[in-house]
Amino acid sequence: MHSLPEPHRKPAFLPVVLGAALLVASALHAPPTLAATKAHASASSASGKKAAKPKAAASKGSSKAAAKTKKSGKTAAKKKDPADLKPGPLADFGSREAAPDVVHVANWVSYTHNNKKKAFVVIDKKNARLYVFDPKGKLKSDAPVLLGKAVGDDSAPGIGNKPLSQIKEEEKTTPAGRFLAIPAKNNHNDDIIWIDYNAAVSMHRMRKVKEEERRAERMATPEVDDNRISNGCVNVPPQFYNSVLRPTVVKYGAYVYVLPETRTPQQQFGAYDVTKASQLAQGAPAGSRS
Repeated sequence: MHSLPEPHRKPAFLPVVLGAALLVASALHAPPTLAATKAHASASSASGKKAAKPKAAASKGSSKAAAKTKKSGKTAAKKKDPADLKPGPLADFGSREAAPDVVHVANWVSYTHNNKKKAFVVIDKKNARLYVFDPKGKLKSDAPVLLGKAVGDDSAPGIGNKPLSQIKEEEKTTPAGRFLAIPAKNNHNDDIIWIDYNAAVSMHRMRKVKEEERRAERMATPEVDDNRISNGCVNVPPQFYNSVLRPTVVKYGAYVYVLPETRTPQQQFGAYDVTKASQLAQGAPAGSRS
């Protein structure tokens, strides 16, 4: 505080003192300076409160994010292969005849691109036969096979970890389903193609296991019932395995479709009849006799 003027001082000094007091009062009521405003903002930030961003900057940021998202969407759309959006051809069996279920599933796989540009194998358990197709659905060849001794479409829980000696007769099934073929080697360093690794089911060359099983003789007969002899694996004629099956799987990759025997292909795969849709796409009326 300023002290009052002493009595012996001249009254002329009083205006000067009053003027100074007025200046101080004016300063107290003046708006804060820029420096004070910045100091307040810094104090707010230090206290943990975020200063509000200018609206213009936020709008600009939102626009950039929207543009980036839009651009990303366009890029993703460009990566789609137009060929995947068009139906594929029906399976081409050439002059080879096959069971209706085999034709049904092979047509569906090729027409809907369910094989994802890979080759595919169809195993008909009811007729003990295997068909190999290239990625475009053209049949390369087919051959008889030996299958699991037990009738059934599912694997017993934990069977892949059981020793062969502990597998029950009713557990020796070849499971139905769609599987990614995986070339590998077994414990004896033999080439195999895994169908279901967890269930220890593979496709491999037919080999002699027990003399009394007569696997080669069973493979050679025209009957189908005697082809059910394995523990679950698919036994393939060695020449066919070496010249057709393995080279195709190794070259293109492949999906294996093991047809069911206790349910329908529709129930197993969700397959449907694509022949009518194919006829309409080609301009032929559905149900026409051609």
